Parts: sequence; C-alpha cells; structure tokens
Amino acid sequence: MAAAASQRISTRATGVVGIAILCSRVLGLIREVVFAAMFGATRNMDAFLTAFRAPNMLRDLFAEGALSTAFVTTFSRRIATEGNQSAWDLASKVATLALIFMSAVSLLGVIFAPVLINILAPGFPLEKAELTVLLTRIMFPFILLVSLAALVMGMLNARHVFGVPAMASSFFNLGSIVGGVALCYWLDPQPDWRHPHFGERGLIGLSIATLIGGLLQLAVQLPSLRRIGFRFHPDFKWRDPGVRTILGMMGPAMIAASAVQVNVAVNSIFASGMGDGPITWLNIAFRLMQLPLGIFGVAVATVTLPLVSRSAAVGNTSEFRSALAHSVRLVLLLTIPAAIGLIILAEPIIHLIYQHGRFTQAATIQTAAALRFYAIGLAGYSADKVLAPAFYALDKRHLPMFVSLTSIAVNFSLNWFFTFHLHLGHRGLALSTSVVAITNFFFLYLMMRHYTRRLETGALLKTIAKLLVAGIGLAAVCWLALTFFFAMYPHATDWQNLVVMLITICSGAGIFFGGAYLLRVAEVHDVVDLVRRKFGRGL
Repeated sequence: MAAAASQRISTRATGVVGIAILCSRVLGLIREVVFAAMFGATRNMDAFLTAFRAPNMLRDLFAEGALSTAFVTTFSRRIATEGNQSAWDLASKVATLALIFMSAVSLLGVIFAPVLINILAPGFPLEKAELTVLLTRIMFPFILLVSLAALVMGMLNARHVFGVPAMASSFFNLGSIVGGVALCYWLDPQPDWRHPHFGERGLIGLSIATLIGGLLQLAVQLPSLRRIGFRFHPDFKWRDPGVRTILGMMGPAMIAASAVQVNVAVNSIFASGMGDGPITWLNIAFRLMQLPLGIFGVAVATVTLPLVSRSAAVGNTSEFRSALAHSVRLVLLLTIPAAIGLIILAEPIIHLIYQHGRFTQAATIQTAAALRFYAIGLAGYSADKVLAPAFYALDKRHLPMFVSLTSIAVNFSLNWFFTFHLHLGHRGLALSTSVVAITNFFFLYLMMRHYTRRLETGALLKTIAKLLVAGIGLAAVCWLALTFFFAMYPHATDWQNLVVMLITICSGAGIFFGGAYLLRVAEVHDVVDLVRRKFGRGL
C-alpha cells in the first residue's frame, strides 16, 4: 500500500517537475535559436560552444552530478534518521566547503584555460584557439554559481519542494538571452540591427551573459529555501560524518555521472579536426535530444532519488524496489515516443527552429543527421539518470563508476571506428554516444537487479513491448506528415510548418498514449487516475 502511494506521489511530482523543466528547456531552445541566428554555424560559434563546454561539463559532473547526488542522498538520510535541525547544520557545512572549493576551481580554470582548450579542441587553428581561451576565462566562474544553485536545489528537493528548483534554470536561460542580446549590441554595435554580423566583441557579451544567468539561477531559489527553514551560517566543522560521507560519495559519483559529458567532450575533440561546423551541428543536435531528456529523464530522476534514499535509510527494501522499477518504466513511457518523433522528424524540426539568419539549409541537414543518431540512445540516457543515483542509496557507489569508466573507453574506440573506418563523420560520433548510453543502461539494470534480488523485470519487458506496439501508430503519423507535407512543401512558411508540426505532435501523442492505455500500460493508467482525482470526475 505504501509503495502504491509512493508511486502516485512520484507520478504527480514528476508532472510538476516535468512542466517546470519544459519551460526551462523551451527557453533554452529559444536561447540556442537566438544565438544560432546571430552567429550561425561558424568559427565564432564553435569557439563559444567549446569555451562553454569546460565549465558546463564541470557543472554536469560536479554540481548537478556528483555534488547533487551525494548531497541529496546524505541529506535525505539525515532528515529521516536525525531530524531537520541536524540536516540544516550539515547543509551549512557543505555550503561553506562548496563556496571555498569552487572558488578555487574557478581561479584554476581561469589560469589553466589554454591547457583545457588544447585538450578539448586540439584541432583548432591558433587564432580560433586564442579566442576560445579568452571566452573560457570569462565564463569559468559560472561553475561556482551553479554549484551553489545545485546545492540549494538538493535541499529543496529533499524537502519535497520540486517546482521552484526545476524552474530555476529558466532564469539562467532568461539571463543568458536578454543579457546576451543586449550586451552583443552594446559591445559590438551594428549598422543594420535587424541583420547583425557580430564578431569577437559580441561573443564576449554572450560570455558575460552566461554569468548573469548563473547568478539568477541561484538567486531565484533562495526565498524558497528560507521559507522551509534554512539559515546559512559559515561552518568549518568539516569532520562531521555527513560531510565525510558526501565527500566519499562524490569521487565515484563524479566519475559515474561523467559518461555522457566526457563522451560529448571526446566527440568535440574528434569533431575539432573536421573543419568549421561539426561542433555546432553536434551541439545543437545534443541540445535538442536533451529537451525530452530533461523534461522526462531528469524529472523522474529528481523525484526518485529522495524517495529511494529515505527508503534505503529506514530499510524499506520493498518500497525501494517498487519505486525504482516504477520510475524506470515511467521514463521509458515518456522517452520512447520522443525518440521516435525525433528520428523521423529531425530535419523539419531543425528547419523550423534553427534555420533563420545565418543558419543555412546545409547546416540543417547535417544537424538533423546527428540528431537522428543521438535520439537512438534517448531512452538509455534517461534510464541511466534514474538508475545510477540509486546505487548511492544502497551504498554501492563504485558500481556506476566502473560502468562509466568502461563506457568512456568504449566510446573512444567506437568514435575511432565510426569516424576513420566507416567514414560516418560527425554522425558516427553521435551514434557511438547512443550505443554507450544503451549499454550503460543494460549493465546498470543487471547490477541493480542483482543487489535488489528482483526489479519487476517481467513488468518492464511487457511495458517495453507494449510501448513499441503503440509506437507504430506514432511513427505512422510522423511519416505521413513528413511525406505529404514537409517533403512536398519545402518552402512553406514558418507558421504553416509550426501548425503542421503541432498537429503532428498532438495527433501522434494521442495515438501513442491512447494505444498504451488500451494495452493497459500501468503508468498511463496512473496518470489518468491522477487527472480523475484532480478534477473529481471520470474522463
């Protein structure tokens, strides 16, 4: 009974987080569209994206990866076993440590930026590399701001406050967009403001705006943190067992969370020697793939981690297994249809969103090719985000680390094979990342099933089979739209493309989820039950 209640709470909270992340991801998409229209798939945009990759990778590995996972797990346990005041004391200690340590990391990033760029983009010519180093030095303090923001997000999530922290990244995107556009025009004035040709000074404006966005992401969460009772005070008593536990988890967690970002960085290293464009194509494709990944995969993982951590802390193995198995099935329900849509409609989606200003039809075709291969691994990416943190609740921290280390080596080997032997170019780089994500899921699932004795595997396989059957209808709708509109009317207006795209998405989603409901997919019935209870009447 408790497990069923937890599943309902998880589904409802996932919806709240998913909506908040949807807003953030849409704004992130707008940010990418604006920047692509302003700079195109050019040398300058390659430099900016590569410069941002270093602090952004640290954000995913450290702030929103290792620190968040280790802190939420330990903080949730502390609440369950010692109460709120002990948990708040632990939070002050960790916040003080994070502030000092990440300030030092930011300083080191500024000093050693040339070394970082030489590693991330060894194929850049000298002038392009120097520009990338300058932009990296401007943006590196971003990691300090988002580390503190991730810590605050962890405290709020552990207290079951999900909406505000999920919306926080929307303010990062707002600050980046508004600040970036304003600073571009201020630092690099244009004779024709409607058709700008920004240079290096405009890129500096974008870099400064990244810091503005990071500051907003932190600041917007602070009022909610105060309302739930946290009062920060500098605390240097780092011998606390909780602090030691967090630090002990962070090393393995950082490596475990590193697979996707390290693999993307490896992709950039290979792509840096392919001329101008591939880095931007891969970055845009990966960003588009991250839209459903964030809305669904991250949302489910965010809600699941505090629940399984508390279940493990009090020894409720049954609830732990049930919640985790439900979350895996839920994330597959949400990401499998998204992957089908992205694979079939890759080119019209990119044409609609990005093909403006200096972003050309040729860039659309190349980006769509990368998106299709990235989308193959979407369900694997998302399920990994649910499974990997759960090992920390069981104190099996080294297992995800081992899988990630193996996957990085496999990804490098596949990149080499696909690029130099099969000559797939940037498409091969995207494909290798997807293969690794699916492989990671396979091994993580088998290991979790071993340690939990069972993980409702039969229900999972039945769910996947039902989702694939329901996906046939979705694929048919997407194919009809592609064949009889997008391919036949390549010069249709943006409004016409938008209307047809929305009709296709709504029709395809309706057919998919309707089919899943008729096939008795349990998670779809959970959502329907929630809506019925919410509105007090049957559908």
